[in-house]
Amino acid sequence: MKARSALVYSVLRLLAFLVPFAILMLFPIMRQYYWLAAIFAALIGLSLSLLFLRRPLDEMTSGMAERRERERRAVSDEEAEDAATVGDAAPAPGDAASGGRTPGEGSDRSTAD
Repeated sequence: MKARSALVYSVLRLLAFLVPFAILMLFPIMRQYYWLAAIFAALIGLSLSLLFLRRPLDEMTSGMAERRERERRAVSDEEAEDAATVGDAAPAPGDAASGGRTPGEGSDRSTAD
């Protein structure tokens, strides 16, 4: 993700809220009900961003997706170590490969003849 695209999108979103909020605060009734002015400004800002900020949003999200895909494709050190040691390791006694038994335990042959 390019920092520039994220910065541009964030600044434009802030402006889409602050400009309508400032205009609404010029009305005397909205000074008394500032919370209502904030709600209206948020709705106006959301509408403006959906209509006019599609391209900066697409640039930002595509950059984030590319970065995430690069991180996903990169093999971590732990995965590389695990892959290298899997081929070298021999099964230890008592592993699942031997049925969980130690040598000589539960064998079919009897030693007392």
